Amino acid sequence: KNESKITYADVEECLILVSSSFSTQTSYANQTKKAITNKFIREAMTEFLRHQLEVYFIENPDEAQKIAEQILINKRSRENAEKVRLNVKKKLTGTIDLANMVEKFVDCRTKDVSRREIYIVEGDSALGSVKLARNAEFQAIIPVRGKILNCLKAEYTKIFKSEIITDLIKVLGCGVEVTTKANKELSNFDINNFRWSKIVICTDADVDGFQIRTLILTMLYRLTPTLIEQGYVYIAESPLFEINTKEKTYFAYTEQEKQRILEMIGDKKYTIQRSKGLGENEPDMMSLTTMNPDTRRLIKVTSDDITESAEIFEMLLGDDLQGRKDYISEYGADYLELADIS
Repeated sequence: KNESKITYADVEECLILVSSSFSTQTSYANQTKKAITNKFIREAMTEFLRHQLEVYFIENPDEAQKIAEQILINKRSRENAEKVRLNVKKKLTGTIDLANMVEKFVDCRTKDVSRREIYIVEGDSALGSVKLARNAEFQAIIPVRGKILNCLKAEYTKIFKSEIITDLIKVLGCGVEVTTKANKELSNFDINNFRWSKIVICTDADVDGFQIRTLILTMLYRLTPTLIEQGYVYIAESPLFEINTKEKTYFAYTEQEKQRILEMIGDKKYTIQRSKGLGENEPDMMSLTTMNPDTRRLIKVTSDDITESAEIFEMLLGDDLQGRKDYISEYGADYLELADIS
């Protein structure tokens, strides 16, 4: 009485059952033949063992009492161990450094929230170059390992099971706003717990980088729209071309900017190198073009057109397949120069 449910693990610790069966029809789980998958054999053996155990316990009450007591000891030990584990976890959660909780997160030194910046970068290679180029006093980094979930199409249960997304939410520190078409209220979101003055999305200057940037923006728009509304979210522009002359090095962020620089250089000799990704950039270049507050280019993500933005997000990343086709048919030609066509 007054005991919680017994589990198989509690019984497994103190009771060993040995049985022998023979069948002309067997189906094995795999080549190692560790388990038989015949349903009728399982049902027959279960019924046989249950009946034989009942008989054994009736005929050997002292043994039955010993087994029952040992099972209760196992159960209570397991429950006490679980309580201790939860208490220790709760205690340590408040004291363990966040860098130890989130894989590959690189924190900054200052505790001044008004200065702290978090760079969300694309992959481990970008993490290496950005880490060397950053100012460790106030710039932290978290890499995105693979492409993030499309939060507009995924169910909430799937979103919150995503390791990448849960890591990002832990690092941000303000919790999550559940915003659906049904207009649900805030859920465990507190802007006062926000640890950063800027969230900077830093991805490659190619179409894959643009897609990852869009998916991260979609996540922030879906789960923490207040951060966008209050102006915490930025996009770091990384140069697409490096143009070198004897006198000076130029960085071009678009094809049009590259053409303007080449026209300005005129007949002078120059070399031009296209960016292969953040991981290929030298730390000095990354610091100058992407990390240094005095020389970098940041695009502030605003909510001025939040309604229009919501419609665009839904159309491009939601379930409206026909709307997406119609939009591409009508406006796709305007973006051919950005397409990676070979």
